[in-house]
Amino acid sequence: MGRRLAAEALGTFFLVFAGCGSALLSAGLPGLGIGIVGIAFAFGVAVVTMVYALGHISGCHINPAVTVGLLLSKRFPAHEVPGYIAAQVLGGILGAGVLYLIATGRAGFVPGGFASNGYGDHSPAGYSLVAGFCSETIFAFFFLLIILGTTDSRAPQGFAPLAIGLAVALINWAGIPVTNLSLNPARSTATAVFADGWALQQLWLFWVAPILGGALAGLVYPVLAGQPASPPPTRASKSAR
Repeated sequence: MGRRLAAEALGTFFLVFAGCGSALLSAGLPGLGIGIVGIAFAFGVAVVTMVYALGHISGCHINPAVTVGLLLSKRFPAHEVPGYIAAQVLGGILGAGVLYLIATGRAGFVPGGFASNGYGDHSPAGYSLVAGFCSETIFAFFFLLIILGTTDSRAPQGFAPLAIGLAVALINWAGIPVTNLSLNPARSTATAVFADGWALQQLWLFWVAPILGGALAGLVYPVLAGQPASPPPTRASKSAR
C-alpha cells in the first residue's frame, strides 16, 4: 500500500508541476508563449507519461474524481479511497509548492490566480457558476467514461494511456476558457493554496463537480458495458483486490 500511495503522490506532483508549470512559466512569454493549445497538450502529455510510468504500480489515478469513479464501478476497494485521495492532494500541493518557489525567482512575480480554477469574475472568459459547474461535471463524466472504457479488459490493450492523455488535451481545449479546467480536485486544491484568497473560496465547485461527474460515469459504465466490466490484469489491480 505504501508504494502505491507514493506513486499517487509522485504522479500528482508531476501533473501539477508540469501542467500548471506550462501555464505559469511558459504560456505568457512574448514570442515563446504556448497558449491554450500548448497548455492542453502539456496536461495531456503529463498524464500519458505518468500512466505509462506508474500505472502498473498504483493504477495512476492521480485524481480523486478518478478514484471515486473506479470505486463506484467496483474496480477499486473502498478502504483504500481515503489514502489515495490524501496522497493525491499532498502530492499536488508539494508540486505547486516547488512551482511557486521557482516562479518567485523572477523579479516582479505576483501569484494572482496561480493557474487556479474559477468562475464568474475569475473565469478566463467570464463564464458563470452554472456554466462552470455544468462543464466540470460533464467533462469529468466523459473523462471517466474514457478511462473506464479504455482500461476494460475487453478493450484493445496498450492504448489506454494515449487515449486518456488525448482526452485530457481535448477537454482542456474546450474547458480552459470556462474555468481554467479542473477535472481534478487535487490539482485545484494545490494551486488554490498559493493563489489569491478567491481561489480557496471557489474551490468547493472543483471538488463537487468533478467528483459528481466521475461518480456518474462509475455508475453508468458498468450498465452500458454489461458485466463483467473488469480492468486488464496488472500487479496494481491484483493487489487492490
